Amino acid sequence: MMDKTFDPAAVEARISTRWDEAEAFKAGRQDRKDASPYTIVIPPPNVTGSLHMGHALNNTIQDILCRFERMRGRDVLWQPGMDHAGIATQMVVERQLMEQQIHRRQLGREEFVNRVWAWKEESGGRIKSQLQRLGASCDWSRERFTMDEGLSHAVLKVFVDLYRQGLIYKDKRLVNWDPKFQTAISDLEVQQVEVKGSLWHIRYAVEGEADRFITVATTRPETMLGDVAVAVHPEDERYKDLVGKFAVLPLVGRRIPIVADEYSDPEKGTGAVKITPAHDFNDFEVGRRHKLPLINILGPEAELQLAGNEAFLADLPSTGELEAVLALHGVDRAEARKRIVALLEEKEFLVQIEPHTHMVPHGDRSGVVIEPYLTDQWYVNVKPLAERALGAVRKGQTKFVPENWEKTYFQWLENIEPWCVSRQLWWGHQIPAWYDDQGNTYVAMSEEEAKAEARAKHGGDVALKRDEDVLDTWFSSALWPFSTLGWPEETPEVKRYYPTNTLVTGFDIIFFWVARMMMMGLHFMDEVPFDTVYIHALVRDEKGAKMSKSKGNVIDPLELIEQYGADALRMTLSAMAAQGRDIKLSVQRVEGYRNFATKIWNAARFAEMNECKRVEGFDPASVKETLNQWALSECAKAVDEVAAGIQAYKFNEAALAAYRFVWNVFCDWTLELAKPVLQGEDSPAKDETRATIAFVFDEICKLLHPFMPFLTEELWAIKGEEGPKRETILALTPWPELKGLVNEAAEAEIGWVVDLVTEVRSARSETNVPAGAQIPLVLVSPSADVQARVGRWGDIVKRLARLSEIGTADAAPKSSIQLLIRGEVAALPLEGVIDLAAERARLAKEIQKLDAEVGKIDAKLGNADFLKRAPEEVVEEQRERRDEALSRKGKMEEALGRLKDA
Repeated sequence: MMDKTFDPAAVEARISTRWDEAEAFKAGRQDRKDASPYTIVIPPPNVTGSLHMGHALNNTIQDILCRFERMRGRDVLWQPGMDHAGIATQMVVERQLMEQQIHRRQLGREEFVNRVWAWKEESGGRIKSQLQRLGASCDWSRERFTMDEGLSHAVLKVFVDLYRQGLIYKDKRLVNWDPKFQTAISDLEVQQVEVKGSLWHIRYAVEGEADRFITVATTRPETMLGDVAVAVHPEDERYKDLVGKFAVLPLVGRRIPIVADEYSDPEKGTGAVKITPAHDFNDFEVGRRHKLPLINILGPEAELQLAGNEAFLADLPSTGELEAVLALHGVDRAEARKRIVALLEEKEFLVQIEPHTHMVPHGDRSGVVIEPYLTDQWYVNVKPLAERALGAVRKGQTKFVPENWEKTYFQWLENIEPWCVSRQLWWGHQIPAWYDDQGNTYVAMSEEEAKAEARAKHGGDVALKRDEDVLDTWFSSALWPFSTLGWPEETPEVKRYYPTNTLVTGFDIIFFWVARMMMMGLHFMDEVPFDTVYIHALVRDEKGAKMSKSKGNVIDPLELIEQYGADALRMTLSAMAAQGRDIKLSVQRVEGYRNFATKIWNAARFAEMNECKRVEGFDPASVKETLNQWALSECAKAVDEVAAGIQAYKFNEAALAAYRFVWNVFCDWTLELAKPVLQGEDSPAKDETRATIAFVFDEICKLLHPFMPFLTEELWAIKGEEGPKRETILALTPWPELKGLVNEAAEAEIGWVVDLVTEVRSARSETNVPAGAQIPLVLVSPSADVQARVGRWGDIVKRLARLSEIGTADAAPKSSIQLLIRGEVAALPLEGVIDLAAERARLAKEIQKLDAEVGKIDAKLGNADFLKRAPEEVVEEQRERRDEALSRKGKMEEALGRLKDA
């Protein structure tokens, strides 16, 4: 006997163990050795990470694909693993050490790295168990880590090969510098924060022209100490005569040229801009165009570094003002700004200060302002690699779904810059470069190899020092589709599972991860790493706002799993995963799909109580009863719709097709219409109906398995306790094959019953007919087919639609509302049941109210100021309210139209 209620927590734990024991998710199973492979590599979550709603969506979609393809008989490898997350992990361990008043430099590099490994073993990787709770069917026996021995070897080989091919080099360029962590960081780790700052207008004297000045405006006056030019637009009449002349840098006295460059915008500020190539990315490019020097005035902690700074001091006249500036050596940038502004004011170089709100880059983890900073870093010349990656997508070797994301991919790769791959951290893959005392570089797979190269160069042993930097975390991630399979060794896995099939990821890492995997895959494997990139949308809160801790609107997937079960969360995300549309998630939606799970459980109990058992040799093609033919026909259609939806990456359509069939067709109609037979005398019809329900229930388990794996696997086991022995667990059962079962005659008959009952119920509800009232139905000049159907199904229709009788007439009776059912007219006489005049007035008033509501919303949406100032989610909410109001109005007008004729 089944439990009365579905208990997700108990079922999930039990089913997870069952899958493990059956090794259900293992790739390369003996029974699949001749099957075609299907491979997905998981976007490796950070070892520091915890499951958030983005992970839940991303992994639900991957799991749907893997479970579906596994059921279709393919040899599925869903490759799991984690990323070492350089800066995030180092930060976690440093914070723990600081609690004990220990700085990493006191420990030394080797001991610190040992502490990180110890933390990883003890606390890292919680997300793995969280993904398992979600039901992720990865081959966990193959789990990889970007710092494991095999992947580390792959990283070294790629670095050394690219260096020897002339594609990796060291250069002095600007990077995003985090002064707190004292490392370069990627653009993805930079957050633009709106800051209420100031714009300082400073006048620079024009050399040789007494009382003539050129005024520049800046948001960072402290960087003026590194100015090497002033730029004006070549067409700006105000400054044309100054181009080629020199300005004198206030406080410092440096002669700096006035150059013509289109970077300067005549409409912005004063039209003249200070150029500081060592402290601004745009200025760096201007500096390159005009061959200007680079003067770095900051140290690694964003403190002023002036004393002994040869580039800064070159050719400066000794003045009292310069002495005052040199006194700022070692002062933090924020304090330096205040003091420099005070000096400018004192010397009357400051023209004005105006309030200025602007975006300022901050480190997403450190929270401090990022400095464009000039340092020696390692770079990959990715331009040649990008050409192949662009070509592969243009030729259709890899396609993006939705297709519009190709534009983002092309945009990034067409404008690609050298990739800075070095980071000033201790946790990560240490760069395999060694230096001798003369500054020669030896890039090699090991220190022994580097020493051998040095020996060959010098004719004897020399001392070598290894580069202290580590590689950007994205460097190892770029190799993920082939390094996880054992490359650079020629493993059987590389041959069988590369290239992979589908990559499921978010739009924000198309460049940082997808493009780099494409470049590395093509360069080292000579094949694209995947044939399809599915880009999923964002999960937002129910109002459409982005989830953030500061807003307090974060929905924790683990809490939802705890409360409603993993299946309910998965089904919610699947049903809302429309291509290109963000998901507005509310707890109520998850609750709704928990109710769906309960409905399925109750249907299973109903089948059990009515002795609907699986029958050996049951042939769905040979059923005789119309209802059973219809149920099987609808099931066959649902199987095709679900499969088509998954294959087209339209997960919402697939999930909703399954939902409609299970809830509406099976639970609401098949079981309801079967009750008279099931509760009647024993007969061949009863036996057939029981066997059909049991068969369809098995097909439902298969159909829903990719979306709701725990519930379906549990029901598969329960239903397998009776009838023929199960050959395998549900996860390894073949996908339904129901060809030739679509039955148009059965659909015409049962579809008519369903439509008639639905239309009567709808008309009753719209016109406020009391729920308990039994009313007559009149069929107007019905066809012979319809009359025959009434003979067969009349009693059920009367019960379900609460009708007192079903009669026929040549014309619709007076005071009745008319319904069109599959081309034939039916009428509901309502005289004496409701006050027709009052009901017409009520509906007219409702329509008026809805018109007024739509009018108010239209006024808002037509207001340019509202559209400009209101948050995106507020505007979207207004549009949704308008659509809802128009939909309600349409229903009211339909009801009023029916009553006008009554």
